[in-house]
Amino acid sequence: MNLRDRLCAPRDQRIRLGRIDPGGTPGARDKDEAQVEVEKNLPKLFDLQYRLYAENRRSLLVVLQAMDTAGKDGVIRYVFAGLNPQGCAVTAFKVPSAEESGHDFLWRVHRAVPSRGDIGIFNRSHYEEVLVVRVHDLVPKKVWSKRYEQINAFEKYLADDHTVIVKLFLHISKKEQLERLKARVADPLKQWKFSEGDLAERRRWDDYVEAYEEAIEKCNRPWAPWYIIPADHKWYRNFAVSRILVETLQEMDPRIPPPSIDAKKIRLR
Repeated sequence: MNLRDRLCAPRDQRIRLGRIDPGGTPGARDKDEAQVEVEKNLPKLFDLQYRLYAENRRSLLVVLQAMDTAGKDGVIRYVFAGLNPQGCAVTAFKVPSAEESGHDFLWRVHRAVPSRGDIGIFNRSHYEEVLVVRVHDLVPKKVWSKRYEQINAFEKYLADDHTVIVKLFLHISKKEQLERLKARVADPLKQWKFSEGDLAERRRWDDYVEAYEEAIEKCNRPWAPWYIIPADHKWYRNFAVSRILVETLQEMDPRIPPPSIDAKKIRLR
């Protein structure tokens, strides 16, 4: 069984994050072995990205969602560091601008979808519209509750248009989050990342868990699966994400296109 099968959220059943160990390490025997595999996976990702770019027929969209401190930035910084930036773009979705708020909630997301041949990474995503919006009661329930099917339809459209979608929920425990927040406050180089708002969001932990459970449950489709990544151990998080991406791209099997010229007839002087 590949790791995608082990970590893919079950379909057509209730999602209960409390039953999934955020400190688990399925598929990895120990830290040292996992780190060795990650170091092997990074050049594999580079090679597969090159082939995807050359093929220029499909794209890969990676969606990262998580509670604060779970490691979205860490995954981007470590797992994707070796990719060619010419064919890879990261989009961070923060509070919508005035222009973005003047359109439907998917407008700004669709603009950031990767072109054929590219890999796109979303640091947060359209799912904020059924997470933050719901928890903070920014729009009525009758509005955000319709967005699950709108998201499903949007992702199905992307998949039909040759975008492969991988959605990763980095699953961290409340205890581990506290330790990471303390580490931020203690480190002068990381204090800029901490705000009073982090504490306010932490007090809404149970509300966010409920929102994530419903989002994963209702938007976990074959064309856009959710993977629940135990993230209490940073080394395991990086291991799992790198392997899932390698498995996904290997299944896509991008091919170098045939040359448009007869190389034997070319004479370079």
